Order: sequence, then C-alpha cells, then structure tokens
Amino acid sequence: MRFVIIGGDAAGMSAASRAKRNQPDMEVIVLEQTADVSYSACGMPYNIAEPDREIEDLVVRHAHVFREKQGIDLRTGHRAEAIDPAAKRVSGRTVNGDAFQLSYDKLLIATGASPIIPPLPGFDQEGVFGLKSLEDGRKLKAFIADRHVKKAVILGMGYIALEMCEALCSRYIEVAMVKPRPVLLPWMNEKLSAMVKEEIDRHDVGIYSGHEVKAIEKAGDALRVICSDLELDVQMVVVAIGVMPNSRIAEDAGIALGLQKSIAVDRALLTSAADIYSAGDCADAYHVVTGQKTWIPLALRANRGGWAVADTITGKEVSLQGVAGTAVFKVFDLQVARTGLSVKEARDAGFDPAEVVIEARTRAHAHPGSSKLGVQMVGDKRTGLLLGVQMVGREGAAHRIDAPAVALHAKLTVEEFSECDLAYAPPFSPVWDPMLTAATQLLKKMG
Repeated sequence: MRFVIIGGDAAGMSAASRAKRNQPDMEVIVLEQTADVSYSACGMPYNIAEPDREIEDLVVRHAHVFREKQGIDLRTGHRAEAIDPAAKRVSGRTVNGDAFQLSYDKLLIATGASPIIPPLPGFDQEGVFGLKSLEDGRKLKAFIADRHVKKAVILGMGYIALEMCEALCSRYIEVAMVKPRPVLLPWMNEKLSAMVKEEIDRHDVGIYSGHEVKAIEKAGDALRVICSDLELDVQMVVVAIGVMPNSRIAEDAGIALGLQKSIAVDRALLTSAADIYSAGDCADAYHVVTGQKTWIPLALRANRGGWAVADTITGKEVSLQGVAGTAVFKVFDLQVARTGLSVKEARDAGFDPAEVVIEARTRAHAHPGSSKLGVQMVGDKRTGLLLGVQMVGREGAAHRIDAPAVALHAKLTVEEFSECDLAYAPPFSPVWDPMLTAATQLLKKMG
C-alpha cells in the first residue's frame, strides 16, 4: 500500500510515524512544501521572547530522522497543487519548479491553516508579519534583531496576539494592540475579560478596541498603521486576527467543505472522496457538547487526528469522539483557560443556559501565596448538563480546566460534577475546590 500525505507538521508526521509503526512495510510518502517539519508552532511566541534562543529549538524531530530511522519517504520542498480523486493521483511542483505526479492508495490532506492577512493596502510590505509557520517565526525574530525594533502594533487580540504581546514586551518593545470589535475577548465572560484587560493595562500596553484598520503605509524608515480615527507609527506589525484552513486543494478536487471552508470529515477522518482523509487545522470536527460540526484548530486534535487516520488505513476501526474546545494561554502573569460552550454558544446550539461567575482562591485560606481565581460555569436548565467553564487566575487555571473538560466528554450533569472527588491539600486548593464551589452555585440557578 502507498500512503501519501500532504503536509509535514503535526497531523501529517503523526500519521506517517504511526503508519510505519503499525505496518513497517507500508510505503509512506510525505509531501511538504517548506523545509521545516514536525515543529512546535505553539512555542513560537515564547521562543521569540528569548533573543539568544535559536528558533530551531522548536523542531521536535528533524527530517533526516524520519527518513533514516523510520523509513519515511519525506520530500521537503514539494508543493502539492492538485488532487485527482478518480485517478488517485497528486500533482505539484518542487521548490525548483520541477513538476511531479504521484499515485496513491490512501491519501491524507494535512495542509494546516494560514494566518488571515486582509487584502488591504500595505499588508504585503516588509515589516508586516503573520505567525503560523516556523519560517514566519524565523523571519519575525530576525527582523526584530536586525532592525532593533522598539515599537510594534499587533492587529487582533486573540490567543496568538496576547501571547505575542507578552513576548514583545519582554524584549522591551512598546506594544499597541488594535482590533475592529469593541470587546477584548468576545467569547469570554465580561468579568473574566476585565481581569485580562487589567493585566494587560498593568504592563502599559496600548489597547485600541473598536478601531478598523484601513491600510499600512511607509513613513520613512517606519510603518504607519492607518485607522479611520487613529494612526500609529511603529517599526513592525504583527497580524494576528485569526487563521483560515488551507482547503483549496480539496475544494478544487470536488471534496466537500464544512464550517469556515474547513474540509468536512466523518468520525474516522474520511472526506467525501473515497480513500482520502483529512486531519489537523484544515479539517473540521464534531463538538462533544453539541454533537454538531465545528472548526477549532488546536494542536492535540491535529496529532490525534494523524494517529486516527494511520490506525484506520492499517485496519483498526476508529471513531473519534470529538473536541470540547479546551484551550489555555498565558498573558503575562495570568493563566486563561476555557472548555466547552460560552452562554451565547450554548444558546445558539439550542440549550437553555444558566451561568454563574465566582471569585475563589487558589489555595487554602491560611496558606501563603494564595491568589484570586475567576471561574465562570455554564449549565443547561432543561437537561442539567454541564456545558462549559472559563477560568482566569495567576495560578491553578491551566490544569484545573482539565477536570471540566473530562466532564464534558463524559456528559456529566452539573450535579454529578459537583459530587466529583477532587484533590485537596492547602498548597493547591481550598477544601472546596473552586470547580466544586462554582458547580454548587450554578445548581441553585438551574432550579
């Protein structure tokens, strides 16, 4: 069997490695358009924060290891441009411009996602960066060093934007953040979002919500970010307004797309075309709370999806449960975490949501070092199900979120979750963990 994979990062290389483990005599060919494979894209903001650390430290496994130790035919500098499902063939060009064609028995599309760059004047000039690939990080980090950047604008205020805000501030770069919508984190409860804004303000970051960018212009040796009622002169612009799935090659082949033009797959990651699978940031998924399709591009799903495809094509029956949208990120000294649905998302999905927001402590009341932890919990009044949790605090949020995430996968009610036997010791939690306190308070609101 010949297993061809388009894309050599998380989903692609996870699938390639597992396929060779499952069936060592299988011919596995990976087509990767860049020279970089198997790296930690999520680690880029933290690497950029350290000027003396090589960006190559983020590479998990080098290409030669896959080739020499695992027998994977990894072809870097090979850009797949078209798929012919009827002929079971992939075609494309190498970095040198040479055309190639390759037949397959099974195919995995693991093309990932790309940063959204608005089609506005000036977004294509030097000093304007997206951040998704290792090459993006390489160029951005080199630019900071070469130009001795002292002022930067970040467009957007999502996960990557906030992580980059901290990274640039740690390098003594003056940072301003700009976004068109008036709310800092629209998916987050207002009280918890206010905690995040307070932390950003504490580090003297300029926050310009409600300002739509019109263009980026050259201003001598600098750049000028032009909004309808605001102009900012800086040396560098980081565009972090979101990502979009790299699904064009699938769309052109007649493969069905899902939400936000992600590639539609079933629970075994099979697309609408026979013998063609998709995994990672380019593919959609099922949400464990709603049972509906969703598109949440996160790292664990990509790696798990690669494994699932490899298992499927080597004879194991696989049906992935789905995702809960569990995510955590760091903003200076704050941990911000979420899993499941917000109130709006719950209402849009047809639930009758109730929510509670509490302020708890991360440790026992008399234990030194205790700090504030904000918790929002959402439940469904009709079924009693737990629907989602959000947390913000200086400690204890990042790993605490795993408990409600597991509860969502298990479809626990709020009452069942409130009775879970969570760990207690004074350095780590009050007797009544904030999760249990929130659940108990939410039960009162659910009636």
